[in-house]
Amino acid sequence: MAPLTPHWSQPSHPSIQQVIIPSDPSDFTTKSISKVTLPPYALFAKFSFPPCTKASKPTYATVQVGRDEHVDLNSDLVYINHSCEPSVIFDTTSLSILAGPHGLKAGDELTFFYPSTEWDMAQGFSCFCGAASCRGFISGAKNMKPEQLDGMWLNAHIRSLLEERDNVPSTYLSNLTLAPGSTEKEKGLAVSGTKEVGNGTGGESDLTEEALKSALDQARKMVDAAQKALDTYKSLHCRSSVDDLAGTGGKGAVRQYGVGSRELSGEMGGDTKVEV
Repeated sequence: MAPLTPHWSQPSHPSIQQVIIPSDPSDFTTKSISKVTLPPYALFAKFSFPPCTKASKPTYATVQVGRDEHVDLNSDLVYINHSCEPSVIFDTTSLSILAGPHGLKAGDELTFFYPSTEWDMAQGFSCFCGAASCRGFISGAKNMKPEQLDGMWLNAHIRSLLEERDNVPSTYLSNLTLAPGSTEKEKGLAVSGTKEVGNGTGGESDLTEEALKSALDQARKMVDAAQKALDTYKSLHCRSSVDDLAGTGGKGAVRQYGVGSRELSGEMGGDTKVEV
């Protein structure tokens, strides 16, 4: 696949992102480093239109934002690599990039979980992120087992497609991290009321009740995380924007997990070249 030559002005997000390119661009080891420190779930960047544009078809440089919708980022955000323990979240409901559940520190590599947006990637790859929870081969949520997605942030269109794939609203979906601002339907919490017969004793397990209990537990966790984020934000003197935090940028950031999947696969910018 031919390298994509950036057609946008670089750097596109100089106050929040640093793009690191290899000495030999043919190595395809481009990565992004955060220049800001943010509390959990704080706004890192928006998918603004422009520079974003709707894509006529998915490519290695697009991001899936709906069941059949894909966008070209047309900015340095395309250099955010995949990780099975990502530092940021791509929230397609609000068209935002958010700090992950552990927050974001200046010097952290910017990574997100590709299957959180991508259903069926054109080009899969073997992940070498080095995380203890590494999922191995990454080709989109369509090809992943429920246990591989357990606890991960998944966008509304991915959750909906998973329900269709498994034919019924699965209780395991309630254990997946929910996107703030999504409607109940988008979050995949609507269940059919189907009952599962037990082991021949006549006992029944109400799947609706189980799913709703699990969803309630997740909602409580999200409220706790939001409260922590608010407390952290207040401790930072309620600075009003990401740019206010730009002065916290670190130096000498190093790659945490070696060569990332983006450059190995060519998906979403791994085989792009940065003009300098």
